[in-house]
Amino acid sequence: MKSIRMAVAAAAAGASLVALTACSAPVEAGAAAVVGNERISAGDLKRNVKEYDAALTKTGLTTQALGIPGSTTEVVLYQLANIAQAEQLVRKAKVNVTDAEVDQAIGAATQQGGSFEQYMVSQGMAPSNGRRFMRVSVGLQKLMAQYGGGTDQAAQQRGSERIQKEAAAIKITYSPRYGVVNAQRSQTSPGLFADAGRFGKAATQNATQQQG
Repeated sequence: MKSIRMAVAAAAAGASLVALTACSAPVEAGAAAVVGNERISAGDLKRNVKEYDAALTKTGLTTQALGIPGSTTEVVLYQLANIAQAEQLVRKAKVNVTDAEVDQAIGAATQQGGSFEQYMVSQGMAPSNGRRFMRVSVGLQKLMAQYGGGTDQAAQQRGSERIQKEAAAIKITYSPRYGVVNAQRSQTSPGLFADAGRFGKAATQNATQQQG
């Protein structure tokens, strides 16, 4: 399943680059998800969802107006996992991002008008994660150029393919309380996650084979 539009990689290059790989292995107690060797706790998720909901209210935006699928809990969890995966990828490649580059990226993100808080809400992220989000976005841009050997369209495509391949090694395991990644969203099941039993045993097995 490719990253949704507002994912970290999309912020970096205007395209979905990092494919989130969800596996069916069990997660440790109290974890909303485990990304590679990092844990997203249920408490972290709850705090981020609370902040995100408050920011939605403050900015007067809605997930429906932003075209974001699923509940705010689904969106925030999905994005927290996405950013954790991307951070590990950037660290592994030893890509350095300076504070000045983060500041420049924040400026570019808001140059079309509106506050940075509004921008972060549109990305499905709690505003307090703003600098973290932009740092990894810049890191992915650099990594794509490094892997692709340039910044032209062909190089970006090569870089994108390499990033997806490298990201696939950083597994994401979600707690079963949130269901499974909904790889085949539809009008009747539009969310980012679906009940593991909703489509029957055969469909669940197919999804696991595609994601694991």
